[in-house]
Amino acid sequence: MRANKAALIAATALALTGCSMAPDYHRPEIVTAPAYKEGGPWQTAGTDVPAAGKWWEIFADSTLSGLEERIEAGSPSLAAAAARYEQAAALVRRTRADLLPEVDVGGSTQRDRVSAGRPLSPGNSATYNNSQIGASLAYEIDLFGRVRNSVKASEADAQASEADLAGVRLGLQAQLAAAYFDMRGLDARIVLLRQTVEAYQRAFDLTDTRHSGGIASGIDVSRAQSQLSSAKAELDAVAADRARDEHAIAVLIGENPSSFSIPVADTQLAPPAIPAALPSTLLERRPDIAAAERRVAAANAQIGVAKAALFPSVTLGAQGGFQASSGKLLSAANSFWALGPLSAALAIFDGGARRANVRISRAQYDEAAANYRETVLTAFREVEDDLAAGRHLIDQERNQRDAVAAAERTRDLALTRYRDGAADYLEVTIAQTAALDAERALLDTRSRQLGIATDTIRALGGLY
Repeated sequence: MRANKAALIAATALALTGCSMAPDYHRPEIVTAPAYKEGGPWQTAGTDVPAAGKWWEIFADSTLSGLEERIEAGSPSLAAAAARYEQAAALVRRTRADLLPEVDVGGSTQRDRVSAGRPLSPGNSATYNNSQIGASLAYEIDLFGRVRNSVKASEADAQASEADLAGVRLGLQAQLAAAYFDMRGLDARIVLLRQTVEAYQRAFDLTDTRHSGGIASGIDVSRAQSQLSSAKAELDAVAADRARDEHAIAVLIGENPSSFSIPVADTQLAPPAIPAALPSTLLERRPDIAAAERRVAAANAQIGVAKAALFPSVTLGAQGGFQASSGKLLSAANSFWALGPLSAALAIFDGGARRANVRISRAQYDEAAANYRETVLTAFREVEDDLAAGRHLIDQERNQRDAVAAAERTRDLALTRYRDGAADYLEVTIAQTAALDAERALLDTRSRQLGIATDTIRALGGLY
């Protein structure tokens, strides 16, 4: 058994000193700008950043925070991504097992009878027992790094899967926040339209009264009725859109839409100041960038696996145990062992298949590297898009507030002129429609600001 142990130690040392066929890995170079081009209300310092991962707390909305906390336990999409990561982690453990010898144990017992007329060595017939118990060992000596590079590739794939899981989590959180803010924007529209319906109802009652007194025409009554009915129809349409957002939120947190509801609330928030940090940090914070980089590393290791197939595979075997036909089986006299075989195998002719596999692995590396560069460029584009949109939306909101104020003054003046008999109802209708359009546009702008703030955080990889 000492010979067995010495041989195993020698083989392990030989494997550890073996060479690797994989190229030295370097992350693909990406040139980053010293600062983002698009400026805006984004702070790089002085902003209170929430606890790691809980970026939604920057909006200071308790309802949103409660919903976001439920994604982790309830989202089916997140559960599926977590299961994919577990598969990748298990594959790493399975691949690492090839670094160690495989040891099998077994035993058998049988009763045999040999014939007296057996060929080659005839003699007397005999009947005997044959019992055996022992262990065997098989170990691939990793001279050319096939096993080690396979482990590196599986580890990199698992890290990519872990980054994918983080990306799915961040994407679901951002999707939930976007749906929530869109729903709150629709809530504000519902409140506005309810107030508009009440105002239009009063205007219709006034017009109908004036018509009954012979002051207003039937056309004025029809116009007032048309406006009132159109506002009610729009209110129904907005309520349907809100219901869809509410149902989407329910699915995102793993709830049945039939038993889930959020009350209407007229609480539009102001977009928060977001710490945009430096462009170079984006390479570390975006989960999709991390996943793409790890897939480049895995492809690099697979080149080593493919190149190792061009060289012989060396395997060491050993076995030992006890065998006897009678008496005490587990005794020194009945022991046996064998060291070997130490075998090597190399394909002499395969029609160029293995060299083709090397070319395939190199091309797969080039593809992964190109995908990584594209992922990085897309990430920077998304951040710059959101920063530009956020900056311009501030100016848009300010101008839209001015438009609302002017439209409301025009509407009030038109109603006064109509009551005094200085104008017909067409002037009122035009002024009311313009005021409603301006107020609706202002609400949409505020809702878009919150949506852009949410997408900016997602594009930055969350807040840390």
